[in-house]
Amino acid sequence: MAGMRTALACLLLAIATPAAAQLRPLVAPPADAAVAARDGVDVFLINEGRDAAPIAAPEEIETIARDGTALKLSLIRSTAEGPAVPAGGFTKLRYRLAPLSEAPLVADRGSVSGGESEGSITASRGVTNGAFDRFRPYEPTYIVAGAGSSRAKLQASFSFQPFDHGVLAPIRVAYTQTIFWAIGTPSGPITATIYRPEVFYEREFGDSMKIAVGYRHDSNGGGVADSVDLNRFYIRANQRFDLGGRWRLDIAPEAYGFFGPRGLARDVDRFFGFGGITASLLEEDGVKLSVQARGNPGTGRGAAELFASYPLRRLGGGLGLYLFGEAFTGYGEQLLRYNRIDNHVRFGVSLTR
Repeated sequence: MAGMRTALACLLLAIATPAAAQLRPLVAPPADAAVAARDGVDVFLINEGRDAAPIAAPEEIETIARDGTALKLSLIRSTAEGPAVPAGGFTKLRYRLAPLSEAPLVADRGSVSGGESEGSITASRGVTNGAFDRFRPYEPTYIVAGAGSSRAKLQASFSFQPFDHGVLAPIRVAYTQTIFWAIGTPSGPITATIYRPEVFYEREFGDSMKIAVGYRHDSNGGGVADSVDLNRFYIRANQRFDLGGRWRLDIAPEAYGFFGPRGLARDVDRFFGFGGITASLLEEDGVKLSVQARGNPGTGRGAAELFASYPLRRLGGGLGLYLFGEAFTGYGEQLLRYNRIDNHVRFGVSLTR
């Protein structure tokens, strides 16, 4: 069945109208719509002629994901700029999933339709409307638990694009909330919560780099006597490296600076430093390993967090979650413990990774 879907995807591309007769687009079908929305889709423009040809690609391409979902893809314009394609050669372009209002998704996931800026989802409780295509996963969303003092840890995170076009379109608003839950103890209290709203401006540079400049607020939601409130401006970049086959590597360094009152954490920079780095190794539709590290070289203090995940659907049963593991070592897993060392290992499941 997978081979038939891939053949159908290639057939759809073959009958697409190329901008130049000697250039033929060939798509690498994504695993599903979520992959196309998160990572984009590689399309190879192959020159089958005898002469070099300028890059000319269709603005939109329809294809079928490996899970059978029909997709409409839109060209990322910056990837269509470059030297002519040599005879017998190729160039790689990047496409993204078209907005839901332009690309209805078919299959058994509910009907999707809408006007110019609003999508509609029909479910058993009726119709709901919203700008669904502008929500994206941000940090991992998961629930994990460990032995001893590790207890349970829950996190939910998303980003939203308030403006769908124009000069303000690169602005993103994000929110992440992390909860520490003492399961296994009387009444199972919530022992700590971290609230992290953000706003940032993010632009693509080529087809493999993104740079963001933003503001982030971290708070434990405490009162006058036990409040930790961190405000920082940051700049970060993410560079993607295609390793061949189904593998990719992402490296994302970040630099930041604190400002304003910090509550009880007046010396937080001694433990958090002024920057960090995230590195992720991903096999498409397979294992993902990611590590986040930050610290202050001057004090020798910092922290690192490791995430490991694997799609449960690969194990059978069609469950659309990820097997998820998380390990933390260092300072500041909880804001009130910013100057104390924690070492925890937890396992569970995640919705995003």
